[in-house]
Amino acid sequence: MTIMSSMTKSFLALTFIFALSAPMPASAALANDEFKIGITQEFENMNPLIMTMSASLYMYGLVGRALVSMNTSGKWYPQLAKSIPTIENGGAKIITVNGKKTVQAVWEIVPKAKWSDGKPVTCEDFQFARNVAENPNVSIASKETYTQVEKIEWDTKTPQKCTFTYDKARWDFNQLGQFFPLPKHLEEAVYKQWGSKREGYETNSNYNKNPTMAGLYNGPYIVQEVKLGSHVSFIPNKYFYGSAPHLKRIVIKLIPNTGTLEANLRSGTIDAVSSLGFSFDQALAFEKRVKSESLPFNVSFKPSLTYEHIDLNLDNPLLKDVRVRKALVFAINREDLVKALFEGKQTVAIHNLASIDPWYTNDPKKIVLYPYSKREASKLLDEAGWKMEKDGYRHKDGKKLTLQFMSTAGNKIRETVQPYLQAQWKTVGIDVQIKNEPARVFFGETTKKRNFGAMAMFAWVSSPEVSPKPQFHSSQIPTAKNGWSGQNITGWNDKKVDELCEKIDVEFDSKKRIGLAHELLKLYTDEVPTIPLYYRADVAVVPKTLKGFHLAGHQFSETNEVEKWQF
Repeated sequence: MTIMSSMTKSFLALTFIFALSAPMPASAALANDEFKIGITQEFENMNPLIMTMSASLYMYGLVGRALVSMNTSGKWYPQLAKSIPTIENGGAKIITVNGKKTVQAVWEIVPKAKWSDGKPVTCEDFQFARNVAENPNVSIASKETYTQVEKIEWDTKTPQKCTFTYDKARWDFNQLGQFFPLPKHLEEAVYKQWGSKREGYETNSNYNKNPTMAGLYNGPYIVQEVKLGSHVSFIPNKYFYGSAPHLKRIVIKLIPNTGTLEANLRSGTIDAVSSLGFSFDQALAFEKRVKSESLPFNVSFKPSLTYEHIDLNLDNPLLKDVRVRKALVFAINREDLVKALFEGKQTVAIHNLASIDPWYTNDPKKIVLYPYSKREASKLLDEAGWKMEKDGYRHKDGKKLTLQFMSTAGNKIRETVQPYLQAQWKTVGIDVQIKNEPARVFFGETTKKRNFGAMAMFAWVSSPEVSPKPQFHSSQIPTAKNGWSGQNITGWNDKKVDELCEKIDVEFDSKKRIGLAHELLKLYTDEVPTIPLYYRADVAVVPKTLKGFHLAGHQFSETNEVEKWQF
């Protein structure tokens, strides 16, 4: 952690004040030559199999494409695929292999799809990506995305016509929005050399060692320059199969502290603030200034499937008692939190699914609700044997009830929420110690390897009706043995949960899927592996003259439609 002197702080404060008073850049001066976007998170790796951070996904949307994606209207559409195979259109069929039902689908890659060195994107690239993902030495955020495809076959005469045979008859077999290919002609040599060593491939991948190498990308842009801690710049990919992008250069500038973004925007250092930029309260305040000062910006808000929450480390002995976990939720006033910080424009989360998801329910007969109640929290802690002592904290067997609370350093909202929650937990006798890290470390190491002491606050972003398996199934708990793959960082291990996750994946009847999802939500809210906080709205600030820009509101970033952006 960097220690800043009081003199430095004063200098930065004066700089910020000066920047706020500086004249606004003329909106008319913006053209398609260069577009500078502010972002608060640094990316950890541009390899699409390895990346886990939202910033990486945001940037990869500029340079990479999958078979399909979800547009900003929430509809699936083909990207690298010519069309989406379904049972109805004959592109897929349910077959029986060795007595087991599964799905076989034919995916045809767009004939003009090429890597940024001119090599065609082929079935081999998807097969290679699947092989890498299957390796236990390689850390993949969601192995299930790749291993759900049991095999990929093709005729050498038609290398872009791929037959996917799945491991089971999944209802969402054609929603492969994060099944990315890897350029086999560039990455295979690295993989052969380093794939047998733990985390060897991801460390030595060309995406990590030489991210500007020709041929690594198949999207509308390529990476031109990477300056860690400063910026990443992108220029058009001359081999892109789709419509040529209008913007000649895009620069993503890292500004870790959300409080300095507005100063940079007003001074012209950046032209826009990404959806990974302003905190919600800042956006509300800036929107008022845009109106009162007639500033040349649009402040966009969109309800999203982004779920701000606190993951609990269930390996922590203090958190193994569900009564302690339930007390943590009862003790916080989430209604007051969203009113105070977001003027009620973001809503309290009761579980991991937002109201715009078809699987959502707030029915108290189907889930467990936790209205604010210090009395109920105290009762549960008493029952768990944690008694209040004279120091104002609870103790048991000579030990104080102390929990470490981690999040991303420099995020203004999170650093405001943390002391608010800390104070509320103190009123019921829980000692909470805050420790934050830069996002690159927090996501790239700490949460990935489950090294957070007790509580980790961050956000999950998903899509409607997404499989719960990556976050909840016990097979998805990251361990050294599986190369730290999987997103079940709470360590939730429940046989009934595993069974429901598996049933949801193979249930083709939508009504039955909803019923299974509600059973899972009952367990999720009853066992409390996570503390739900609020559902976030996506926020971005762009120049009024920018056309074709729309927030997504789900896990597939607005950068997936970057070729439409123009002044």
